[in-house]
Amino acid sequence: MTTVDGSAGPDRSAGALAGRVAVVTGGASGIGRAIVLRFAAEGARVVAVDLNADNGKTLLSDADAAGLDGAVCFEQADVSSEEDVARAIGRAGSEFGRLDVMVNNAGVGGAFGPITEVETDDWDYTFAVLVRGVFLGTKYAVRAMAEHGQGGSIINTASIAGLSGGAGPAAYSAAKAAVVNLSRANSVELAPSRIRVNAICPGIILTPLLHQGREEQTRELLPEIQPWPDYGRPENIAGVALFLAGDDSTFVTGQAIAVDGGLTAIGPDLANRLRTAPGDAGLVGVNRGTTGERSQIRRRLGRDVGPT
Repeated sequence: MTTVDGSAGPDRSAGALAGRVAVVTGGASGIGRAIVLRFAAEGARVVAVDLNADNGKTLLSDADAAGLDGAVCFEQADVSSEEDVARAIGRAGSEFGRLDVMVNNAGVGGAFGPITEVETDDWDYTFAVLVRGVFLGTKYAVRAMAEHGQGGSIINTASIAGLSGGAGPAAYSAAKAAVVNLSRANSVELAPSRIRVNAICPGIILTPLLHQGREEQTRELLPEIQPWPDYGRPENIAGVALFLAGDDSTFVTGQAIAVDGGLTAIGPDLANRLRTAPGDAGLVGVNRGTTGERSQIRRRLGRDVGPT
C-alpha cells in the first residue's frame, strides 16, 4: 500500500488488529482521532463516529493520505441519541460485516461553575453525553458482538477526574466516576460472553478539548502539575486502547487504567493548584467540546459573556 505522496503505507495485514472491526465515538478529534488512526494502521477497519461532520471529513482525508484508504468510514451521530447510536454501530456490520471492538470515547467538558448556579439542563447534557453515551454504545455493541459469538472488547474513556475530587468540574467528575463504575459492572455481566470491558482514565492530554485554542499556554503549565516531564498526547491513550483491544489483554477486564504521567500518584487538585476553577474566575456555563456546537459561558449572577 502506498500513500498519496508515493511513500509506503503501513502493513495492515501484519498489525495487532488485523481482520477486526471497531467503532470509535468522538472519533474525529483528539483522543478518538488518535485511536481511529492507530487502530486502522494496526489492521482494523474502523467506523469513526462524531457529531462534528467537518472534523469527520478532515479525518477521512488524513486517513487516505496516510495510506489507510478504505479502512476508515465516518458516521455523524449524537451519542446521547439511541437512534443515532444504533445506526452508527449498525454501520460496522453493513460496511465491514462484524464488530469486535467498541470504544466509547465521545466527550465534552460539560457543565461547570458553582453547584448553586449550574443549570439543570447543562448538568443533564453532561450526563447525556458522558454516561448515557457509554450506556447506549455498550448496549448496541454487545448486541452486534453477540451476532458472531466470538466475544469482543469494550473500552470506555473515563478520566482521572472520576477517581477523586478536585481534578475537574463536579458534573464532569461525577459523570466520569459513573463511567468507571459502569465499566466494572458491565465487565462482570459480560464476562461469560467473553466480552471484556475496561476504562481508560486519561490525565492531562493535550487535545482541543483541553487547551481550547490556547495550546502553548497549556504546555507551559504542565511541568507544574505532573511528575512526568512530557505532556500527554492523544497517541499515548491510543497505545493503551490498542493493548485493550488486542490479544495481549485477553485476561484484563473490569479495570480503570490511569494514563496520567503520574498525576494521580501525587494527587491532582488541579483547580486549586492552578487557580483556574471557573468559580474563581466568576464564570458558569457548559463546555460542548469539539462537537461543533457553541459552548456557553456567562458571568455569575446572570451576567452573560456570550457564546464561545
